[in-house]
Amino acid sequence: MSQHELSKLYASQGQSLWLDNLSRELLTAGRLAELIAHFGIRGLTSNPAIFKKAIVGSPYYTTDIAVLKQQYDDIESVYEHLVVKDIQQACDVLRPIWDESTAEDGWVSWEASPRIAHNAASTMVAASRLKQLTDRPNLLIKVPATDEGIAAFESLIAQGISVNVTLIFSLDQVKRVFAAYVRGLKALQACGGALNEVRAVASLFMSRVDTLVDQQLTAIGTADALAVRGKAALALGGMAYQHYRDLFEGADFAELTQLGARSQYLLWASTGTKNPAYSDVLYVENLIAPNTINTLPEATLLAFADHGRIASSLKPRRSEDEAVWAQLDEVGIDMDGAVGHQLLNEGLDLFAQAFDELLVAIAQS
Repeated sequence: MSQHELSKLYASQGQSLWLDNLSRELLTAGRLAELIAHFGIRGLTSNPAIFKKAIVGSPYYTTDIAVLKQQYDDIESVYEHLVVKDIQQACDVLRPIWDESTAEDGWVSWEASPRIAHNAASTMVAASRLKQLTDRPNLLIKVPATDEGIAAFESLIAQGISVNVTLIFSLDQVKRVFAAYVRGLKALQACGGALNEVRAVASLFMSRVDTLVDQQLTAIGTADALAVRGKAALALGGMAYQHYRDLFEGADFAELTQLGARSQYLLWASTGTKNPAYSDVLYVENLIAPNTINTLPEATLLAFADHGRIASSLKPRRSEDEAVWAQLDEVGIDMDGAVGHQLLNEGLDLFAQAFDELLVAIAQS
């Protein structure tokens, strides 16, 4: 596939490609602008692990860290004022896409501190602070799909604050997030808010699902269990997309659509393949569908540009996905229960560890 074909993915398939990376080097060297111009990138996501990789040991932040440490005693405040420059610049680079698409794309995601993932009130305060600090219309606040995060998400939508709900690993989470979005929109409408000015996406993680489920299937070891290795994440994605279509393309959402509301797109996250036995574009080729977003590490983006195929779609796979789901249940894999909960907790722990290590590195700089 040529770069030109990749850059036309949105026009031909209705799917947006976002970059799963952000750093000052990426911005300063003009690499983000290049990926937008030649590879069809239409948005960007970040997280604590991405910022840790960008900042620790990088010369691009040294001067700013020294200045900010003179201004703020709290290291978390130093961190926020440090990375907001990157967030703002990325928002500015993507702003033409935000304008041209009438706010469908061109968004940049900034994650609230993982330390407050189980505190709805603190999440709401942090979201408002980060939104005000950034002062850009194309900012999405990332909120984890914990019980408390989903409650905060609903309230933020009711306040007209755009959100990327992250760390979704189960169909149950998808359904609860979508339901919270609808309730938040109705609350926003009831208080006279403009529904067309709020945006939300739901980040459903792919490769981490297969990594854990494949380990469990291998441990079970039966022929039936081994036969569904590598299929759990795509089945989850397919069933989530079908729920998206049932809800947002159905009669129940039609009234909100007429009032200007946008559907909450599914965003495929964790799309870099972790198992070397699988295709390096497994979670790209097989998740192409209208009104979805795929956020890609740069290596996966380049691999897809090099040898990917724009051929697959989620729409014809409903019966196949349901069959995989039934097989997983039959061999004892609890996708909505044990698997989803474990992956959410592990994801929170990984982001919290990266965040804490980043703050320590900034404090010691």
